[in-house]
Amino acid sequence: MNRESQKQRAITVFTDFLSTPLEKQLERHLNTSSESAVMALFQDVAANVPAYKAFLAEREINPHAIQTLEDFQTLPAIAKENYISRYPLADLCRYGQLETCDMIAASSGSTGKPTFWPRFFTDELQIATRFEQIFHDSFYADTRRTLAVICFTLGTWVGGMFTTNCCRYVASKGYPLTVITPGNNKEEILRVVQELGGNFQQVVLLGYPPFLKDVIDTGIARGVEWGQYQIKLVMAGEVFSEEWRSLVGERIGSQNPCYDLASLYGTADAGALANETPLTICIRRFLAENPDAAKALFGESRLPTLLQYDPIQRFFEVEDGTLLFSGNNGIPLIRYNILDNGGLISYDAMVKFLAEWGFNPVADLQKARGIHQLPFVYVFGRSNFTVSYFGANIYPENVSVGLEQPIIQEWVTGKFVLQVKEDTDKNRCLSIVVELAPGIEASKDKQETIASSILSQLLRLNGEFANYVPPEYQTPQVALAPTGDAEYFPIGVKHRYTRK
Repeated sequence: MNRESQKQRAITVFTDFLSTPLEKQLERHLNTSSESAVMALFQDVAANVPAYKAFLAEREINPHAIQTLEDFQTLPAIAKENYISRYPLADLCRYGQLETCDMIAASSGSTGKPTFWPRFFTDELQIATRFEQIFHDSFYADTRRTLAVICFTLGTWVGGMFTTNCCRYVASKGYPLTVITPGNNKEEILRVVQELGGNFQQVVLLGYPPFLKDVIDTGIARGVEWGQYQIKLVMAGEVFSEEWRSLVGERIGSQNPCYDLASLYGTADAGALANETPLTICIRRFLAENPDAAKALFGESRLPTLLQYDPIQRFFEVEDGTLLFSGNNGIPLIRYNILDNGGLISYDAMVKFLAEWGFNPVADLQKARGIHQLPFVYVFGRSNFTVSYFGANIYPENVSVGLEQPIIQEWVTGKFVLQVKEDTDKNRCLSIVVELAPGIEASKDKQETIASSILSQLLRLNGEFANYVPPEYQTPQVALAPTGDAEYFPIGVKHRYTRK
């Protein structure tokens, strides 16, 4: 691709973004087949992305033979291990040209070595529509002077810069929206809100759920009256309960949790894939109060995040309970396994199911905004034994290294259980229960030494942990259990290193 065609692509896509009303953008799937869109994307990627060409050739797959959706669904899924990490970065981009991307973000892997994700300006515009959907439908930001405070980590990490850019694109569309970027600096966030918030009709904080709660609680302890700023929240990275939403909503003075706090389903790999809407939140709150209905719908007693997505921009599939998606990005992805457990529900199927349980969310909302006939995706979280903490993926491998240090390795078997726990005030901590070796007794000194070792390795190996998690929440709460502990380390049972 030459410079002129790159410029024309930017002009065309940005003009379309600026000139297309949100409502019309969200209705495109009604007139365009999502199947035809994903098939066109596949043929384009198979023809123009060197890495995907090689991926298919190695498996003796002729892309011209992929003519139907049934054919498409026979294609092997791609993932970091079999695709992203196997080919040069440039070969993952169209025409093998890394220079056609104008931005690169990083995400941590299990070894701490970052994965780089290039993208171009036009890739961000399709994600900006997800932000526009929240700002327009939930916050009425087209009619209210709004300050957007970016509380995601800045730098190479994907959240902060991506969110900043998308919010500015929404502002360029005519929204009275102003952006400021304190990042995850809590003191700066509090200063910004108190000094600037009075100039706006509402203030939106965008960040990871536990971090935003920490900011809000710290503000309350210092006498900040959040209610005067008409606070709204945009979150990403973690599943949280409706009790959490209600508690935090109450602390910011929210009168309507369906419209004041919304979450994105986002990833470094491809930006925002889906978003909560007033409709999904209304439905989820009903399901939280009706666990039998939730279990009938999702097949599990735990409540996943429930979102809606644009099937033209992101084509989802479910394979063995795991979500796959295809989408256009700096690195285009075809049937990409993001390692999230979840599922899909059509709009009509959702309405029908809820009617059978005597619930009509559209009537319950009593508002026109936030109700679109888009399909639903639900997400339980990572299936690869990671846990999400302040938006950072914590890997068992990182913890193992902390237990393999001199002296410590003589005390422990190497088994542990990693989980994120929540106290009665909905604050989170990283809990690690470690199995002691036979004949070794627990002590406070051992507990503190192990916690310190794990923390040092997490900081060394996991860039997301080091950058996303505030220092006061980084030290894990370590508990020591005897060999074969019935609750955590039962003998004769295959061990799982994480609990959700």
